[in-house]
Amino acid sequence: MEKGFFDVVVRSVDRQSRYVVSLTLEHPLGHDLPRWQPGAHVDVQLPNGMVRQYSLCSDPAEERSWRIAVLRESEGRGGSAYVHDELKPGTKIQVRGPRNNFPLRPAKRYLFIAGGIGITPLVSMIRSAVQQKIPWDLVYLGRSRNSMALVSEINAFGDNARIHTSEDSGPYPLIDFVDQLASGTAVYACGPQKLLDALETASHGWADPAALHCERFSLGPAGTATVQPNSTFVVELVDGTEVPVPPELSILEALESAGVNPVSSCREGICGTCETPVLSGEIDHRDTLLSPQERDEGTTMMICVSRCRGARLVLDL
Repeated sequence: MEKGFFDVVVRSVDRQSRYVVSLTLEHPLGHDLPRWQPGAHVDVQLPNGMVRQYSLCSDPAEERSWRIAVLRESEGRGGSAYVHDELKPGTKIQVRGPRNNFPLRPAKRYLFIAGGIGITPLVSMIRSAVQQKIPWDLVYLGRSRNSMALVSEINAFGDNARIHTSEDSGPYPLIDFVDQLASGTAVYACGPQKLLDALETASHGWADPAALHCERFSLGPAGTATVQPNSTFVVELVDGTEVPVPPELSILEALESAGVNPVSSCREGICGTCETPVLSGEIDHRDTLLSPQERDEGTTMMICVSRCRGARLVLDL
């Protein structure tokens, strides 16, 4: 459960590849950290004020430490560069969570598909499958080995883990591979948009399209469609403050302009950091996280992308 941010200390920084470092995090007083399940991530508030989400890639059974891996993104907004350049052993940062938008569901067998840094949430899932003696396979795709994280760890899983680099072997025939899924296989994929879009298109021809479970880094042009044109509405806060939201601003942006600064990160409706309880009003959901049931309940929303279908939303903020 999310209980607000708390302090952790960076105990070690390990270079996984040319572009990826992993951080081991511990409680400053050596206490146990909150329990988590495979697929979970944490919100990390960096000393410069940025908030980013990183999947936990350690063993859930290890209660005294967490591990995350961070790809240096040349076209990012500076969070990954800060992690690579500034975070050293002994640095204190704040975290929140864990939360899990990508849980591992029971299945007869699993196929895990990772593109680049998308391997991070899948590592703990593989461990879970191994511990439960459930058959599994991994296809780990990357441009080159020196750009890929956790390679030695993946190799230790044995022959069920395939590491394929386009630099050495060209494109991987992934679609042909997934079109031969054994019955009862659940597919868990994480990686770039192009990879996940191709898998979603392929899944339409499967006997069970719901067998595909994806976690995205970003929405891009193939993200959730905007089915309603943007209109002006009012957001009311619990203290009675009213903030108009014009068509050109998100709720988050309008609140920030009014001096209210909710915690946020991705601003694309994919991370869940800005999830906010809704006390009243009809929500126009535009995120990729909430389930159909959660949308129907109408009690929470991602204020970075979702809007109001009526004239007013009352937020528990």
